[in-house]
Amino acid sequence: MGIERVLDEIRNGRIVLVYDFDEREKETDMTIASEFLRVEDLRRMRKDAGGLVCTTTPYERAKALGLPFMADIYADDSAKYPLMAAMAPTDIPYDGTKSSFGVTVNHRKTYTGITDADRTLTINEYARIIFQEKDDKSIMEDLGRNFRAPGHVHLLNASERILTTRRGHTELCTALMIMAGVKPSATICEMLGNNGGSETKENTMAYAEREGLAFITGDEVISAWELFRKSKE
Repeated sequence: MGIERVLDEIRNGRIVLVYDFDEREKETDMTIASEFLRVEDLRRMRKDAGGLVCTTTPYERAKALGLPFMADIYADDSAKYPLMAAMAPTDIPYDGTKSSFGVTVNHRKTYTGITDADRTLTINEYARIIFQEKDDKSIMEDLGRNFRAPGHVHLLNASERILTTRRGHTELCTALMIMAGVKPSATICEMLGNNGGSETKENTMAYAEREGLAFITGDEVISAWELFRKSKE
């Protein structure tokens, strides 16, 4: 699948499928630009993918706005809650870095926060607010005024030097948003199988073909990213 078709699909607000690597998670995620997510897209992720719906934040935005990695929150609280230190995610079998999980949020205009409509509102507004052309202090005030935590949307913080120190779906999908020129937050959801594990690469490729969705691998994303990065130097 050509990178240009994938980027065009993202610009047009469509879901694309991103497979990571045979030597990593061996998972395919449904991915869409957070700013374009619709209720029907969230429903499709829930029904056809079935994994955890998460929304990514570029490292620089997360750092500037004080949106922490959850692992850091647990580490900072370990003196009060020693169990948190014992449960530190230091043995993730497919990843030598800490988990990309950040905090969880609900928009204050949601009710329970878990419905397709509630999560779509939370994600759309999150993407809108964090990329406003305002100073960081004003954006932080907007976040505090519009969101409560914890909630039902899981935020993921991309790693520093994207696709260099970590090459997970958080980074792959955020890089696709950057290359597409949309707001660089992706909403992603793992595709699960009916056998208790992840859906196979072959089955997700067949799903993409059947549904007319673009499919891309992690190796293809990284190749495109290297060319994109060099063009910006």
